[in-house]
Amino acid sequence: MRFLQTLRREWLANIPTEILSGLLVALALIPEAIGFSIVAGVDPKVGLYASFSIACVTAIVGGRPAMISAATASTAVLMITLVRDHGLQYLFAATVLMGIIQIVAGALRLGLLMKFVSRSVMTGFVNALAILIFMAQLPQFVHVGWETYAMVLAGLAIIYGVPFLTKLVPSALISIIALTAFTIISGLKLRTVGDMGELPSALPVFALPQVPFNLETLRIILPYSLTMAAVGLLESLLTATIVDDMTDTGSNKNRECVGQGVANFITGFFGAMGGCAMIGQSVINVTAGARTRLSTFLAGVFLLFLIVVLGDWVKQIPMAALVAVMIMVSISTFDWSSIVNLRSHPLSSSVVMLATVIIVVATGDLSMGVLTGVVLSGVFFAAKVARLLGIETHRSEDGRAMTYVVTGQVFFASSNSLVDAFDYRDVPSRVTIDVSAAHFWDITAIGALDAIVLKLRRHGAEVDVVGLNEASATMVERFGTHHKPEAAQRPAH
Repeated sequence: MRFLQTLRREWLANIPTEILSGLLVALALIPEAIGFSIVAGVDPKVGLYASFSIACVTAIVGGRPAMISAATASTAVLMITLVRDHGLQYLFAATVLMGIIQIVAGALRLGLLMKFVSRSVMTGFVNALAILIFMAQLPQFVHVGWETYAMVLAGLAIIYGVPFLTKLVPSALISIIALTAFTIISGLKLRTVGDMGELPSALPVFALPQVPFNLETLRIILPYSLTMAAVGLLESLLTATIVDDMTDTGSNKNRECVGQGVANFITGFFGAMGGCAMIGQSVINVTAGARTRLSTFLAGVFLLFLIVVLGDWVKQIPMAALVAVMIMVSISTFDWSSIVNLRSHPLSSSVVMLATVIIVVATGDLSMGVLTGVVLSGVFFAAKVARLLGIETHRSEDGRAMTYVVTGQVFFASSNSLVDAFDYRDVPSRVTIDVSAAHFWDITAIGALDAIVLKLRRHGAEVDVVGLNEASATMVERFGTHHKPEAAQRPAH
């Protein structure tokens, strides 16, 4: 019964919409896959087969329904040197190893690391990708006539105008069909999908990568596989989180890691390159109304059907029609409210968001941008929490005793402030350090407490630390020194 409920929810809900969404995504995948193949320096069929395989496999074993995974630019750029220096077969072997690494990452539950990516980083990631998607369309406007511009504008008019008339069929799909029909009938000379590269005419074939199975091969492919696995998981998990937000549903991030790994592992045996989730195509799919795994699976199936069976028709699709769709995706993906929020959000959040956007757009490296954002978020958070540390002092009437009341969080960023808050010049005979409203997080904090106690003792004070909570007391017991007999018996100076 539970299996049937899951089947209906994840595969059989709103089937007509899922079918149309899958077809739309398949059409949008074709020029992307060809383009990424060219970037990697391989035959177009390598990217097209990858998009088919990865989409179908992740639809079954991935953790995020309705998300589209295929050959991507972020992984393609990492393959250039490997293909150039060692050949295509080593790329297939690296893709297989990439999948194994991602499966291990999922088994180690590394998907939980997404909890450490702040909302500001996510916004920066989304905005940067929207800009990159738009910039990727600009070459289609170079050395072309006014007809291309007119067709793109007409495509955008259809995409944004049709929903006012009907929402039964995705407006982007109507736009592609209408512009293709007009181009064929009118005989306009426009760039077409066929101009991007030769489409394959046969199904992919299972075969082992033709490389020596030895340590030398492992030495060659391991660095590439590790990098591709890390970048692929990062983009996939971030895209999954974005789709979560767009659909108001959750997803299993660890399962997604495993799903991406299984997909890449299988893909390497079918003469294809590695890939990951695609935010642009995922946005197309979700915007068209898709919510289940069926649309993702059909995107892969339709892609293979279109290029193998209907290749002669697909070649005639004008690039202007697909450019209009991707511009729509860029506009839909960009978080426009983030511009307005720059005036109201904390400065640190805005800096993190803008830094993520700038690094990603400037380098084209998603991992560098996200890593920069995560590091800045951590630094700003640590600085903010460190400022919350408070120390109050209470001296007895006779001046012989002093009580320090510590409140807040003590860790590496606030430990120096804690040490500096104590007076080591006028030390009374008895000092009490009340930490009942504080928490010690790491060994740096414990080291700071040791330094304070031992320094006060060297000045002749009898020191008591009171109010340690259970977790802090455990840390002190394991890593502290001031409570040990040899420390307590040191002579005063």
